[in-house]
Amino acid sequence: MATGNRKLLALLQRPLEPTFYPKDDGKTVIDLPENYLTERYRPIGDNLQSRFSTDADTRIPVRNVGTPNIAFAEAITRRGGFSLFNEKHRKISGELITLFVNQPDVESLMAVASYARDRLNPMLFQYALSVAIQHRPDTKDINIPSLLQLFPDSFVDPSVFPKAREEGTVVLQENRMTIDIPMSFTASDREEEQRLAYLREDIGVNLHHWHWHLVYPGDGPDQVVRKDRRGELFYYMHQQLIARYNVERFCARLGRVRPLTNLRVPLSEGYFPKIIRSVNNRAFPPRPQNQVLADVNRVDDDVIFTISDLENWEKRISDSIDVGYVEGSNGQRIQLTEENGVDILGNIMEPSSLTVNRQYYGSYHGNLHNIIAYSHDPEGRFLEGYSVVGEFQTAMRDPTFYRLHAQVDNMFHRFKNTLQPYPANQLNYNGVQIQSLAAQLNRPNAPANVLLTYWQRSQVDLATGLDFGPQGNVFASFTHLQHAPFTFRLTVNNTGARRRGTCRIFIGPKTDERNIPLTYQEQRILMVELDKFTVTLNPGSNTIVRRSEQSSVTIPYERTFRSVALSSQPGSEQFRFCNCGWPSHLLIPKGTPEGMTFDLFAMISDYTGDTVNQEFDENVDCNDSHSFCGLRDRLYPDRRPMGYPFDHRAPTNIRTLQEFVRPNTNMALTNVQIRFTNTVIART
Repeated sequence: MATGNRKLLALLQRPLEPTFYPKDDGKTVIDLPENYLTERYRPIGDNLQSRFSTDADTRIPVRNVGTPNIAFAEAITRRGGFSLFNEKHRKISGELITLFVNQPDVESLMAVASYARDRLNPMLFQYALSVAIQHRPDTKDINIPSLLQLFPDSFVDPSVFPKAREEGTVVLQENRMTIDIPMSFTASDREEEQRLAYLREDIGVNLHHWHWHLVYPGDGPDQVVRKDRRGELFYYMHQQLIARYNVERFCARLGRVRPLTNLRVPLSEGYFPKIIRSVNNRAFPPRPQNQVLADVNRVDDDVIFTISDLENWEKRISDSIDVGYVEGSNGQRIQLTEENGVDILGNIMEPSSLTVNRQYYGSYHGNLHNIIAYSHDPEGRFLEGYSVVGEFQTAMRDPTFYRLHAQVDNMFHRFKNTLQPYPANQLNYNGVQIQSLAAQLNRPNAPANVLLTYWQRSQVDLATGLDFGPQGNVFASFTHLQHAPFTFRLTVNNTGARRRGTCRIFIGPKTDERNIPLTYQEQRILMVELDKFTVTLNPGSNTIVRRSEQSSVTIPYERTFRSVALSSQPGSEQFRFCNCGWPSHLLIPKGTPEGMTFDLFAMISDYTGDTVNQEFDENVDCNDSHSFCGLRDRLYPDRRPMGYPFDHRAPTNIRTLQEFVRPNTNMALTNVQIRFTNTVIART
């Protein structure tokens, strides 16, 4: 039942239906004050209340707090697009988040949000309310619904929806069939980039990208934006995306993604998304091959900048990296140190209220998105909206997302390359020796260091996103990459007293798409973090066993594709960060049918150099995906730079990963083979 603060969940269902319309399969009705109804419904308010309340089990009365001032947010059209890459939209969302966060209690928040819901852009409203709920102390136990359940059109082939509505309307609940969402529906195999569609168009991947930015918004109250190492997390999460994407490209026998170094050269990659924007039922525009980028002059959208602006911002950032400091808004020089450099640059690259000088450094990352997103209609003469690259929840579908982020990534690498290689005392851990390292499937007599991937068919309930559609559940099935569960096993000898360490596990390709061995400098920026956890080492031999589902990077399937139902119980967990994390089904690369060999790397670092002097239990309060998402209201649980030990260049005499590992007994390397089986297995 919707009681206490959980009544807010009623506002996060079927976002295009009026607030007074029954929620929770018709069991819940929100009773609005008459003056909260929109002009369309106010003259027939009494009739509406009697029509839609007769079968309700729960009524949620809304307090009348007068008419909230939301005029600033109405500047974003209700039936248009909402993009956080649009500076005007971002500022408005920050103001709306502030309005929601500053409400004195849940009853007031419920009232103000109920008034705003039917008057504002649905995506803006859902985003701002979700951020506010995540950051208010009196709503931190609420499970924020998945955007998949609210706006499924952002994730799946729209041909599914007529079938789902027909099934839900004609067939009783117990007899409904599952609707199949086709895999790779956006291009044929004649398009080379289609080989990576399973990753780019994966529902879980795109939900992860959206939810990360929900946890780390760019504007709003300072306590919402100012999170520990926010700028560095922006760098690291996206750096790992590019590393993963390049590794998957090698599996598909494709070369590394080409950074977007020249904006005056046509984009060779086309993309035809074939998804719609439900707020106005218009399709996301396609982009043909060899599209020429142009200055963007979208006056009505307040998105106005030139290619030269982007080039100038890039040069200013690059020049600042080269001289070792950035210019603050008051002309002061802020040094880029090893400790704060990436964090400062991250907050410059993705402008936020933490940016040291937004006017000087501009909006480099955001407008790289925009120049591609508006490339089909840069002046708005055809009244076309932005393409999928213009929204967080759809951007990763387009191949150019990875090109622009490879360029952003290279800016960070430019800074990292100014830092000295780690000295020996920052890499080794005297007295700690990893004597063996292996990964093994969780099945009897499985050979060591052979991992398996395959296709899996899973189901998700789309009913809560089918506005004005059927009640009950309407399930759709989708196919995604999956891996067989496995376990890491390490034998570690400790020649000293009892001590602690941090076990860091990475996987990286040994060769490129042409089967040419990678140098250390090439390989280190392709290393993909699989896990990071604290270990206690007793004197003598220690056996460390760690299951793949315990990864510090991922969240389980159930949290990626969680339900939005009001009746779902939050249990003992707190949900503010619970749904931020890489999807567990994509923990390891796809591999190849014949088996692709990778380097599996493990390191146990000295805990005295890792600790931030706070203890946490990774098994409670959704702390399990801290590598990408940090911890709720706490410091990032690792003092080392993100990506350590591969974030710094090595001395010039280190040519291979083996040479990097050899002097350090606290590191180990082994070959792991990943075999892909082209078989679809249904989730049990």
